[in-house]
Amino acid sequence: MSLPDQPFDTVCLLDVDNTLLDNDRFQDELDARVERDFGAQGRDLYRSILERRRAELGYVDYLGAMQEFRLAEPDHAAWPSMSAWLLDYPFAALVYPGAFDAIASLDGLGPTVILSDGDIIFQPRKIELSGLWQAVAGRVLIYVHKEQMLDTVARRYPARRYLMVDDKLRILDEMKRRWGERLTTVFVRQGHYARDAAAIARLAPADVSVECIADLAALDLTAFNAQEVVK
Repeated sequence: MSLPDQPFDTVCLLDVDNTLLDNDRFQDELDARVERDFGAQGRDLYRSILERRRAELGYVDYLGAMQEFRLAEPDHAAWPSMSAWLLDYPFAALVYPGAFDAIASLDGLGPTVILSDGDIIFQPRKIELSGLWQAVAGRVLIYVHKEQMLDTVARRYPARRYLMVDDKLRILDEMKRRWGERLTTVFVRQGHYARDAAAIARLAPADVSVECIADLAALDLTAFNAQEVVK
């Protein structure tokens, strides 16, 4: 991708899981599907593999965990349908109401860019099937730890200032410490991370907080700068 001759004034960065898309609901439906086909014991085994791989890799590895889970029951009749269910899941149904309006609103400030953690196979497919890929015109960045890749983000999308929208206050706090006043952080209180009161209490508040992604479209962003968003 060619870089612009001059930096953008503003680049708007958006997380995906539990920010634009209800990933908690996907996880619940995946648990239910695995339990239906493999029983409660199989569900618990898959979940334990998933969590162990998350700790080892730094991201949720749905496909790798499923491959490992397969070794426990290699000849189970449900594997072909389980694979199709996972790869063809209708992620468009999980996009939060108002998410596309929020993206369109942010487009008025500068280019919107998805900045997501995840694997490099399943996460892009999720973003594409949800329609979010098209909504940001293919501007999608996926890393293992996105908060550690800010120099790379700035090279790909150079800007005088950035806005980051995320449901994880830990990520926003880390990015703010690295970028300082160059960054405005927007905390979306959706999903289980955003409801972890103990974790949130240990972190600095975001510059802006909204209860749901739809609220972002209602903010007056016309006078946006690194210090000021009308809340």
